[in-house]
Amino acid sequence: MNNVIEADFLPRETSGVFSLPHSIGGSERKERRRILIVDNDLNTTHLVKVLLERTGHYLVLEENNATRAHQSAQNFRPDLILLDVVMPETDGGEVAAQIEADSELHNTPMIFLTALVTRAEAKSGLSIQGHPFLAKPVSIPELINAIEQHLPVCVASNVSLTGDHEATLR
Repeated sequence: MNNVIEADFLPRETSGVFSLPHSIGGSERKERRRILIVDNDLNTTHLVKVLLERTGHYLVLEENNATRAHQSAQNFRPDLILLDVVMPETDGGEVAAQIEADSELHNTPMIFLTALVTRAEAKSGLSIQGHPFLAKPVSIPELINAIEQHLPVCVASNVSLTGDHEATLR
């Protein structure tokens, strides 16, 4: 069975849809933030990669094998990790524990993505192993807001999505 993902809901123009406000020093940050997404669903990781990179503010690495997630994080040095909870062989909690045990990665923010909770539970302030989580399906504006909220403050770019363009990942 072939799955088709329609992702043409963001305007092709770069002006006005996503904006980066000036940083504290008054200069605009030009470096793209590095996001690692770990999920065994190839369609999900690819869609997230395309949509986040389309903003021009993120560089995204997909990892579809949880057993290789720690090594991918060591090589890629992400600013933030999006991590599915339920994956075969190694679950998201185990991956998070490996990353937290790594002295060079232990401060990397992680956001869990899971279909095991409702949106209401996700918004209640609960956490998984001390990390925030989003309920699947997650909208791209919701995902971007969570990413920006959890990026380290000293380099956060505060990307915001304006307009009525809404996407949902399942």
